[in-house]
Amino acid sequence: MHPILFPSSSYITYISLIVLILCRGISGATFTLINRCEFTVWPGTLANAGSSPLDSTGFELGPGSSRVFHSSTSWSGRFWGRTGCSFDPSTGRGSCLTGDCGSGQIECNGAGAQPPATLAEFTVGSSFGTGQDFYDVSLVDGYNLPMLVDTSGGSGSCVSTGCAADLNRACPAELRGGSGGGCKSACEAFGSPEYCCSGAFATPDTCKPSVYSEMFKAACPRSYSYAYDDATSTFTCTGADYTITFCPPLSSSKKSLTPNAPSTTGTTTPGGTPTSSGYAQSPPDESDSIFPWLPDFANGDAPRTLSIDHDLTILLCISIFYMLLLH
Repeated sequence: MHPILFPSSSYITYISLIVLILCRGISGATFTLINRCEFTVWPGTLANAGSSPLDSTGFELGPGSSRVFHSSTSWSGRFWGRTGCSFDPSTGRGSCLTGDCGSGQIECNGAGAQPPATLAEFTVGSSFGTGQDFYDVSLVDGYNLPMLVDTSGGSGSCVSTGCAADLNRACPAELRGGSGGGCKSACEAFGSPEYCCSGAFATPDTCKPSVYSEMFKAACPRSYSYAYDDATSTFTCTGADYTITFCPPLSSSKKSLTPNAPSTTGTTTPGGTPTSSGYAQSPPDESDSIFPWLPDFANGDAPRTLSIDHDLTILLCISIFYMLLLH
C-alpha cells in the first residue's frame, strides 16, 4: 500500500484539523437573532468601518421568530432591537420609539441606534493574530430591551453575556426616556464629561464608575456599564457561532442573580442625590426579580439560510481538503 496514495488515518485526521481551522477563519461567524418578547422587535445591524454590511440592516422580527446572518471573517459590528415601530406599508417610511436609527425606513442603511439602546457588539477573528472573537453587550448607550448573547461550537472561555433584567422598570426618573420607554445612560441624560468619559475624564484613571453605571452593573454584571468597563465586560471565543435573544426566557433550573445594591458613593446628579429613585434602598423581591442572570437560555429553532458567499466558502474548503489528500 503506497503511503502517499493511501495515507494513514492519523495523517487524514491531522489534515482535517488544519482544513477546519483554515475554513473557520475563512467563513466568519453565524449570528442567529431570536425574539422571545411578547411583542414585535425590529432589529438593526451596523457594520463597523472596513466591514461589509450583513444581508439586512433592519427588519421585522415577530414574537417567536428568528433570522440567521452570516458574517465574513474579520467582520465587526453591532446588533440591537428597535421597539414601538410603525412603517407605512405603501411608502415604507416610519420610525421607532426606542433604538430608532433615523433612516426613516425599516432598513437602517448604515445608521446606528439612537440612545437609549441595548447593544450586542462583535469582532469576528481579531486582528491581533490570535483568531479570537471579541464580543460584549453594552449599556453605555443606555438600555431599551433585555438581551443575551450565547455561543455555540467555539473554544475558549465562550461565556454567555448580556442583560436579562428589565431596567425599564428600575430606571431612575432622571434617566427615563420619556413616553417611548428606555433607560438613558448618565452621559446621555446629563452630558457632563465625568459621565461621558470625555475632556479631563477621558482616561481609565480619571473616568470612574458613577452611581448610575453601578446600578446598571449590579443588575447586569457582565454588561458594559460605562466606557472603561472592559475588564468584566468583554469576552472572547474562537470559532464560535452566536445566538442573540431579545427578552430571553427565565429558566427554572438556574437561580436568578439578585446583586447587592450599588454603593451611593459615586457621582451624584447635577440636581440632587443619585438614590432619589429608591433603587439602592429597595431592591425588588426575589420572587419577582427584575435582575435575573441566565448563563444559558433556549435557542429555539432557527432556519440556517446562509449567504452565497458562505456556500462558496464551504465548496472551497472541500476542494482544499481533497487537494491536500491527493498531494
